[in-house]
Amino acid sequence: MSRQAAAACAVGLVAWNNAVLPRLGLGARGRAAATATAAVALAAAVRTAGASDVELGWQATGSGLRWGLIASALPAVAYPAMLAVPVVRSRMASGARRADHTEWVFVHIPLGTVLAEELAFRSVLYALARRVSPRWAPVLGAAAFGLWHVTPARHAGDSVPGTVALTAAASLLFDALRRRSGSVLAPALLHLAINSGGAVAAESARARPSPAHGGGW
Repeated sequence: MSRQAAAACAVGLVAWNNAVLPRLGLGARGRAAATATAAVALAAAVRTAGASDVELGWQATGSGLRWGLIASALPAVAYPAMLAVPVVRSRMASGARRADHTEWVFVHIPLGTVLAEELAFRSVLYALARRVSPRWAPVLGAAAFGLWHVTPARHAGDSVPGTVALTAAASLLFDALRRRSGSVLAPALLHLAINSGGAVAAESARARPSPAHGGGW
């Protein structure tokens, strides 16, 4: 039964973000609310069905906080370093600015992305998959997390294979942090630092003009 539950969870998550959610015709705010609500409901259902707080990564918060803050130091240092390089800063500033930038950083990313994805993948799917095989649980999680991003990549005009590969690799990192800390809080903090930090860094890049080319003072 655990094998079927893990597979059904993985397929259901991929279907949600690539088939169900796009057909609902919601705006950014509605998509964030719907995905966060669905993830909370899924986690509550699995908890009610017998998964323990330990399996779901809802304990060991001290360890999760410690490991999460340590891991988050990397993007906290990397983004300012990237902004200091003109060619990198110019590339970061090349994307279109979101009209709802502040809401995106402080609401949509924390709730619609980090809370939703960490509950769904590093809490629920992680717990179900580890019941089947601790060795293959990260593989299933990475595959599902990568495929979860197919439709968002298409809408953003990004490379789908590149996005799937990058997010699958990120899933392996998040899973390792989840396993090492024993808490879903650790990967959630790193996830938040990467996504919100990236959005803030891109906005900072747009606000900082690149040095003018050409001669003279």
